[in-house]
Amino acid sequence: MEIVFFFRGLLIGFVVAVPVGPIGLLCINRTLSGGAAYGLVSGLGVATADAIAAGIAVLGLAIFFSFLTHQEVWFHIVAGLFLCYLGFKIFTSKPTGQVTSAKDIGLARAYASMFLLAMTNPGTILSLLAICAGWGVGNLSGNYLSAALLTSGVFFGSALWWFLLASGMVFFGPKFAYPGLRLVHRISGLIIIGFGFFVLFGL
Repeated sequence: MEIVFFFRGLLIGFVVAVPVGPIGLLCINRTLSGGAAYGLVSGLGVATADAIAAGIAVLGLAIFFSFLTHQEVWFHIVAGLFLCYLGFKIFTSKPTGQVTSAKDIGLARAYASMFLLAMTNPGTILSLLAICAGWGVGNLSGNYLSAALLTSGVFFGSALWWFLLASGMVFFGPKFAYPGLRLVHRISGLIIIGFGFFVLFGL
């Protein structure tokens, strides 16, 4: 049954989103400083990139993968510099202790920045390709219904994780006093900068 591909995608999307790397830290930081909407919209940007990457993986677009391989250095440079910039911005920011209103933040910009970050990371597509292959999701080239169900499942699975993460941070956020929030900003900023150097130099 075709619907099986949706549930496979749901599980794949959730599993791919769970590991707390630089993107997870960014979403946590954004939720603590800007509230649930800010963190969730940021996560949805990542979920969109995950869904597109899954679609590319299962449709077997060899041309895109050839392009990705030849331009991998530039992808690393863009993603690495972007992470360093975001990490530095977080490190130097001063938390107010109060959640900023969504109107002041710019939700569209939050979504776009995380989408760009996920899509410029070659690991996003390559890891999804490996997972899809490992979980018995073969090349679906020509089977567009199955591919659409799988990619929509990946989106909703990834989005579910970001919803749970944003909700959890909203619960724990008020428990942080100003010094605690400042420490979170400093530590997460340094870790994200470290990830940026890691990606930049392809270690």
